[in-house]
Amino acid sequence: MRTCLIMIALPLAAEVQTLTMRAAVDLALKQNPDVLIARLDEQRAALQVRVARDPFVPKVFVGSGLAYSTGFPMSIEGAAPSIVQARAVASVYNKQQSLQAEAARQNAKTAGIDQEARKSEVVYRTIELFLDAERRNRLGEMAGRQVDTAKKMSQVVKARVEEGRELPNEAKRASLEVAKAEHRALESALDRDQAEVSLAIVLGMKPGDQARPASEERAAPETPATVESASESAIRESREIGRLESALAAKGLEIQSVRAGKLPRLDLVAQYGLFAKFNNYEDFFRRFQRHNGQIGVSLQVPVFAGPAIDAMAAQAESDAAKLRIELAHTRNRIGAETQRRFLEVKRAESARALARQSLDVARSDLDIALARFDEGRATVKQVEEARMSEHLRWMEYYDAQSMLERARWALLEKTGGLLAAVK
Repeated sequence: MRTCLIMIALPLAAEVQTLTMRAAVDLALKQNPDVLIARLDEQRAALQVRVARDPFVPKVFVGSGLAYSTGFPMSIEGAAPSIVQARAVASVYNKQQSLQAEAARQNAKTAGIDQEARKSEVVYRTIELFLDAERRNRLGEMAGRQVDTAKKMSQVVKARVEEGRELPNEAKRASLEVAKAEHRALESALDRDQAEVSLAIVLGMKPGDQARPASEERAAPETPATVESASESAIRESREIGRLESALAAKGLEIQSVRAGKLPRLDLVAQYGLFAKFNNYEDFFRRFQRHNGQIGVSLQVPVFAGPAIDAMAAQAESDAAKLRIELAHTRNRIGAETQRRFLEVKRAESARALARQSLDVARSDLDIALARFDEGRATVKQVEEARMSEHLRWMEYYDAQSMLERARWALLEKTGGLLAAVK
């Protein structure tokens, strides 16, 4: 019975998938919900172009107006009674509809820019969560080493207490340090699991699954050399600016389309009808003809269009003015944000260099402590204290390394080189 329960529970267990950063990004671009939604929005915008062009595509309708007539053959839905009816229509000149189609194309372009922006956001979010999970894994490993070090020191202190070389309170203090180290290790394990679950969510994995970063050596992403080049690249490649420019162009076409409502429209129309004698055509018309058709044009000239067109155009112009203000503000904001992220990279590089120096000093102190221990000039406690200090410096170095890599990716995300750098 117990074996059966275990077999049933196994498929329900959460899956832990180990991924490199590149594999995680590819998976996010494939099945992240935000990317999929943006892709559908782009498809919808592309289909809207076909809808806007529809009036210019000839359409043929075939049906029947079959009816029995008593007296004069009256019309049925605007057409004479007939066995078969056919009607064709297509717009020849409709400036308003043409501009609406152009605006739809521009909106489709905007949707494409939005999709690329959403992909960039998802990739950056994936990298952030990947680096966080990777950092949590490293901190968890270091926390486990600290537990081992604390236990060794506790054993040494207890032995010295038994020999009468330390006060009994020192043994309690050492046990407390072990408990603190174990608590930190537990917190690190919980933080690691949470970070892996968060990464799995952005990758579009099943609920409860975990995505674990694989151990890998990654080359540092190349970033702009100067703050000026970074700002220029950010403004040039910004999808946010591109979206606003595209939206502004679409709004301009919308204004023209609204105003084109005062222009004439020309449509091509054609009709065919197959008449029957039982509709009494011969009794009321001089001549009966079974096959009847006509082709021509329908011209509509607005004489008085009303105040709505001017009001709608003014509303669209107001929206365009708002977009221009937002576009100017966005350019300034992106320049300032790029400069800030560039400086954060420099600050992170300095912090990593400092952490590396501190680590080198701690490793030298540990080597000295080990050498003195071999010579009988240092105690085990001093050696373990030096080892604990080295562990802390390693944690600081890992943190500094992670912050630097995160700052570099953040700068690339702002300058538009994120997707290219990942691939």
